[in-house]
Amino acid sequence: MSVDGERALPAGWAWATLGDLLHRIEAGKSFTCEPRPAQSDEWGVIKVSAMTWGEFDANENKTVPNGRDFDPTYEISSGDLLVSRANTKAYVGAPVLVGACRPRLLLSDKSLRLVPRDCVSKRWLVHYLRSPAARSYVEAKASGTKDAMRNLSQEALRGMPIALPPLAEQHRIVEALEEQLSRLDAAMRSLDAGQRRARGLSSATLASVLGEIDDVPAKRLGDLLREPLRNGHSAKATTDLSGIRTLNLTAVTQGDFSDANTKLTVADPHRVRDLWLTRSDILVQRSNTPDLVGTTAMYEGPDGWAIFPDLLIRVRVNDEVLPEFVTLVLRSHRGRTYFKSQAKGLAGSMPKIDQAAIEGFTIPVPSIETQERIVAEVRDELERISRISVELDRARKRSTGLRNALLRTAFSGKLVPQNPDDEPARFSLARIAADHAVPGYKRPRKAVIKKLPKVSAPRAAEAAHPAPEPTSAPALAVQQEFDL
Repeated sequence: MSVDGERALPAGWAWATLGDLLHRIEAGKSFTCEPRPAQSDEWGVIKVSAMTWGEFDANENKTVPNGRDFDPTYEISSGDLLVSRANTKAYVGAPVLVGACRPRLLLSDKSLRLVPRDCVSKRWLVHYLRSPAARSYVEAKASGTKDAMRNLSQEALRGMPIALPPLAEQHRIVEALEEQLSRLDAAMRSLDAGQRRARGLSSATLASVLGEIDDVPAKRLGDLLREPLRNGHSAKATTDLSGIRTLNLTAVTQGDFSDANTKLTVADPHRVRDLWLTRSDILVQRSNTPDLVGTTAMYEGPDGWAIFPDLLIRVRVNDEVLPEFVTLVLRSHRGRTYFKSQAKGLAGSMPKIDQAAIEGFTIPVPSIETQERIVAEVRDELERISRISVELDRARKRSTGLRNALLRTAFSGKLVPQNPDDEPARFSLARIAADHAVPGYKRPRKAVIKKLPKVSAPRAAEAAHPAPEPTSAPALAVQQEFDL
């Protein structure tokens, strides 16, 4: 079969589906857990974030409560190939190959374990599942109307078309691909380090300038307001061009008030009549991750262009202070530390601050002339730093494009030469087809796991098969061991 109009395949390759290449797919279970990572002697259920960022993160789990019954055959082991069944559009179907892994971690109902046949290398398959072709297929097949959470069925995953090379060529592809990707990863780490230095330089610049006015009398922000603080309003998105333009939270996170960071909504015009932005409005995020809650930016666009959502609080100051100056103070290290200390929320996953926290923040109030000088000095320096950050961002985008191009090359048969001595992939597929033709054979559609007696958390370690001890060997070596 083919998805590209029966495009020609390299010598020895053959079309298959992912389902052809798997013994089975195993799905885990989920239940109410304690919202904290499990200790080393406790059982935990992994979260989708354990599979999201390209490497398995064993710390992303929730603790199984004492006395809770569960099946220990769902335990994760080194060498497992896992895929997230549910996540955002960008990360649903994200694959990881588990390297060194602590014991007593369980699959959740949002995680799938793929058990490949002998004709496919796990390392080759995990790279393929990250390729542009696989990502396009997953995004098209994932169900759900909200980008916040998409779902990928086992049936859709099994139907993914794959151009399969001979097994020997798969190993050569992996070796060449990982050599190039390791260089690219090193370059990405350098770019990330550059961005961190740029952010640190911005913070140092701001701290240095504001340090000049440490002895200036300060006032509560609540005493410097022109009008009361105001929360925004959130409504459902619409494709109707007459909808109300509403900022996304990313507009403040990125400091980018452009069309790309807005959406049209069905907000009631009468209800939001007082929420239209005007130039110099200060916006503070009242809810976000612990590192981003309290993030502040000043709107500098045209009046009446958009409204702001419920997760933002609008600040309008009086004539004692410049909005630009207040924004700088709120964005300073002191401001960020203050808001993190004031944030409240379950397990810190999405903490919130309220209007009282914003009103209670103290602002130094030098003369307007001094404020103007500080704003000008900081703006000039931050613009220079911003230009550096923009170039680093461009380099990161180019590296992402290079990664995708490398994956396309690898999975089109152009990264390494074909060897006529390799056993063609069609022979492996023929053996699989012969197995299917055996009378009584049924292809499993759900997880097929040997069931052990259900146990509760305190006794689970005794009932489960001993998990492999964590190893200090690099994850790459662990992965290679499971392929050979």
